[in-house]
Amino acid sequence: MRVLFAVLRIAIAVAIVAAVIGQLAVSLAFWTERGDENLAIDVVNFFSFFTIQSNIAAAVTLAIGAVLLLRGRGPDPRWFAVLLVCVATYMITTGIVYNLLLRGIELPQGSTLGWSNEVLHAVAPLYLVVDRLFAPGNRALPTKTIGIAVIYPIVWAVYTLVRAPFTFDYGTNTMGWYPYPFLNPVLSSNGYLSVAFYVVLIAVVISAVTLGLLWLSARREKNAARAAPLY
Repeated sequence: MRVLFAVLRIAIAVAIVAAVIGQLAVSLAFWTERGDENLAIDVVNFFSFFTIQSNIAAAVTLAIGAVLLLRGRGPDPRWFAVLLVCVATYMITTGIVYNLLLRGIELPQGSTLGWSNEVLHAVAPLYLVVDRLFAPGNRALPTKTIGIAVIYPIVWAVYTLVRAPFTFDYGTNTMGWYPYPFLNPVLSSNGYLSVAFYVVLIAVVISAVTLGLLWLSARREKNAARAAPLY
């Protein structure tokens, strides 16, 4: 099982990296053809997507996790268990939000690369679910881990909302670049009130997903303890 999941983690990490690079290449070609004057702004915008950041974090985490599976036995180190729960939360949330709110909507990264889009928004998030259900090395963590998991999304939301009004959007030739439509107060019926609603909703989803993963880890640990032989 350890070797199997090490291989799976490496495979998904490689797929994620390939998907990010592939989408970036397609986007760069699109921006160049469109005549964007400052590709550096476009590239920074590209890497400002929550999806891109969470997938990069997932690729790094899965690569580390593969090494840990091959090198050791027993439960994961606590630091890695926390990291894995956080990354799994972000990826699962990415999958939920994209497939419920954003699928079929053209996002401002340029032309979308189909297979890359599916890897980043469906395949990788689904794998993280499988990994948390069955991968060896499971370690139970306290509920307060939720407080750690919400730090990055809060920082990302603040960064996005503070930066957006001062960032040029080559797609509309106006100031104000937002990675997702529901974060743009101009496009929302109730302005920043609608934006605040979606931010709070996503925070609730992230907290709920984290809580679910923590419960799952605790359940797996209890089941493993019951199944352990008595001497």
